[in-house]
Formats: sequence, structure tokens, C-alpha cells
Amino acid sequence: CGQWLISCKVLPPNHRVTWDTAQVFDLAQTLRDGVLLCQLLNNLRSHSINLKEINLRPQMSQFLCLKNIRTFLSACCEIFGMKKSELFEAFDLFDVRDFGKVIETLSKLSRTPIALGTGIRPFPTEESVDDEDIYKGLPDLIDETGVEEDEELYDCVYGEDEGGEVYEDLMKDEAAQQPKCPENDIRSCCLAEIKQTEEKYTETLESIEKFFMVPLKRFLSASEFDTVFINIPDLVKIHRNLTQDINDSIVNKNDQNLYQIFINYKERLVIYGQYCSQVEIAISCLDNISKTKEDVKLKLEECSKRANNGKFTLRDLLVVPMQRVLKYHLLLQELVKHTTDPMEKANLKLALDAMKDLAQYVNEVKRDNETLREIRQFQLSIENLNHSLLQYGRPQGDGEIRITTLDKRARQDRHIFLFDLAVIVCKRRGDNYEMKEIIDLQKYKITNNPTTDKENKKWSYGFYLIHIQGENGLEVYCKTKDLKKKWLEQFQMAL
Repeated sequence: CGQWLISCKVLPPNHRVTWDTAQVFDLAQTLRDGVLLCQLLNNLRSHSINLKEINLRPQMSQFLCLKNIRTFLSACCEIFGMKKSELFEAFDLFDVRDFGKVIETLSKLSRTPIALGTGIRPFPTEESVDDEDIYKGLPDLIDETGVEEDEELYDCVYGEDEGGEVYEDLMKDEAAQQPKCPENDIRSCCLAEIKQTEEKYTETLESIEKFFMVPLKRFLSASEFDTVFINIPDLVKIHRNLTQDINDSIVNKNDQNLYQIFINYKERLVIYGQYCSQVEIAISCLDNISKTKEDVKLKLEECSKRANNGKFTLRDLLVVPMQRVLKYHLLLQELVKHTTDPMEKANLKLALDAMKDLAQYVNEVKRDNETLREIRQFQLSIENLNHSLLQYGRPQGDGEIRITTLDKRARQDRHIFLFDLAVIVCKRRGDNYEMKEIIDLQKYKITNNPTTDKENKKWSYGFYLIHIQGENGLEVYCKTKDLKKKWLEQFQMAL
């Protein structure tokens, strides 16, 4: 199974599942948050799953891990034609209740027509009595270690941002025509790269406007049009001017005022905050239109052919502005590195700082949007919740705990969603949750209960939530010592 996942480019060739010391646990731990399973389907058939609909860093959230796994299972049925009876259940993987069933599902997936069409050899399910022994003890091991947090693994699969390959492809067309950079004049090459990539990027924006916006105007409603194209016309205007100013500086002014150009444009480029906050909605809207309106789908294909011989779709091109705005500080960083004149270097550092500020702002906007998406997902899954979760700040994590009041009523199984300002206490009902209580964290303090750690058994690791004004408090019990440590850290961050 591990080798098949490597062949599908989901795991890197040197991943620990290939080591001599590898155990089934390593594979279970790697797949447990559902992220790589969703990527697997996209590698077998592109756009099987919209990566924007899954959560790429769900480590402290059982809810988000399960949502990823269920997204994978739905796509196996809807796109790969698998029967429900061939699929494992979400908790079979998350709690590793039946990892044998997970392997069996992946084996059957490897034999679907779509998977076989890639030319990758399927893997067999080794059905033998001994298999049961391999999976024994996995739930306990998983409990002790929590969810995988292998940053390098995710970088291997995703790179830094969606759309990076399209951006590089668009930029290298221009670069390929240039002679190789001489060792003694790297600075000139840095300037040439700034100039040429800005020209190419501006052409890309103009291409979106000319070959997609104009022809599609009569095919889309005003609302759809504004949603899909966001503020592209404003970006076109800014970058036409920026291209002109950069060219003038490098060609006519020996780049003496280049630093000032970037400082001056910083405020204008802040409109990328709006673009980056809305591009996800734009792509979802475009996907929906393509699925429901055949005439628009055909028109989009025609537009792509006219724009770039069908090499890039509008969907591809819409992610390019997000890539470009995060490249300016990298381009200037390289230029600063190869600038020797002290005054020029100092001036360029001012420009570099301005573009770093811009990149930080854009990244914060993107993070805020990811957080808002998570909160919306929580909101939709919690029944009896009559007001917005947004009022409670950022989510800090969620998962299963056991809870009792300090007057020692019976422990209750609960799923909690921890926010900066409150804990939403729920009871799990299938894939959804029923809200039971909201704990206002501003009225509580947290205290460890070290005596519970000595029991050394599941669900015995506790801490107290004590009411500041002396009202009845709560005791929270965690499944393992490691989970207690994580929950204490998350609660302390919130409090």
C-alpha cells in the first residue's frame, strides 16, 4: 500500500513507511487526518476534490480530520464509482478501529478504472489470518501519539500554495528566451527578472480581461460576473502602470529610483487583500457554473483556446495573482543580496521591507479566511445553535472529552469546540453535533489535577475549570496523558 501511494506521488520516495523499521502504525498515522487521501484522488484524477474544501492543517481538530475523511469517501463513490460496502467508515481510520478495512478500501480504489487508467500497478489485499495481528494495538498507539504533524510531508505534496506551477509556467516562457546569466553580473539578471516577470504577469491579467471577461459578460449574470472576476480590472490598471514605471527605471534611469517605485506602489497593491479574500469564492462559483450551465462550460473552453491554446483554464489563471503578490519581496531580496553600493543597498532594503509588509498582510488575510471557513463548517454542523460562533474569536481545537460537574455527577461523553472566549459543549449525533452548553471562559480559570495522572488508564487524565465567582465548576477528563497536555495548552492560550 505504501509503495502504491508513493507511485501515486502522495508520499515521497524516502517516506518512513519504506524504512526497514516501518510498521503499519506509521502508515495509519500518516493517513489519519484525511489530507493525503484527498490529494490521492486528485492525483488519480485532477479536480476530483476541490482542495479549498478540505482543511490542510487540521491537527488539533477531530471535526476537521473527520470532515476530510468523509470528503474522500464521498468522492470514492461519486467520482470513482465505488460501492458504499467497499468503503471504510470515518472512525475506522481516525480511531484506527479497523485499519484492515482502510487498506482493503485503498486496494479496491487502486483497481478502479480511473486508477488503472493512470498505468500505476494496483496493490493486492493480502487476505490472511495473520493480518488481524498486524492491526492489534493500533488504537492504543494512535491514542498515545495524536495526529501526524509532518510539515515536510505536506510541503512535498502541496508546495507552498495552489497555483504555483501555473505561475512558474507562465513566467518561464519569457525566461526561456533569455541567455544564461553570467556569474559576474547576477545583479543585472535580477533586474531583468523583475522587469520581464512583471511584463509577463501584466500580459496574463490583460489576457484574463480580453479573452475571458469580455466574451463571458453576456453569458453570466451581473452577480456571477462580479464574483468570478473580483477586482481584476483594477489590478490590470495598477500593473500596466507598474510595468511602465519599472521599465522606465531599469532602461532609462539605471534603476536608481526602482526602490521608490515599490515603496510608492505598496498602498495601491493593498487591494490584493480583497482579491485573496475572495478568490476562493470566485473559484467555487466558477466550478458551480461549469457544472450547471453547459453553454458557459463550452464558452470557457473556447476562451481558453483563444487565450493560450487551451494550456490554462480561467480557473488556473485566477490563482496567479495570489502567487505574484507574494513574489515581490523574494525578487527584491535577491536584488539586495547582489547589490554592493551601500546607498543603493540601503534604499532597496526599504523597498524590500515594504513588500515584506505587503506579503505579511496578504498572508494574514488568507489565514483569516481559512479560519472563517472553519468556523462556518462548525456552525453548519452544530444543532440548537441560535447565534454566530464568530463572536467567540478564533477556534483553538476540538475533540472528544468526558466532563463532570464538581459536585460529582456522572461523567458524560462530550465533543467540545474550544474558542478564544468560550467552549461549545456538544453531544455527537452521527456526523453532526447537538449543542448542550456554552461555557464563557472569561468566568473560569483552569487548574491541573495531577492526582488523576497516577491512575494511568484511559479517560482518567483530568483538569478543572473553576468558576471565578464560586459557582459550580467542571472537571474535564482526557483520553490520554498526551491529549491532556495538549488540551491544557489550548485552554491556557484561550484563557
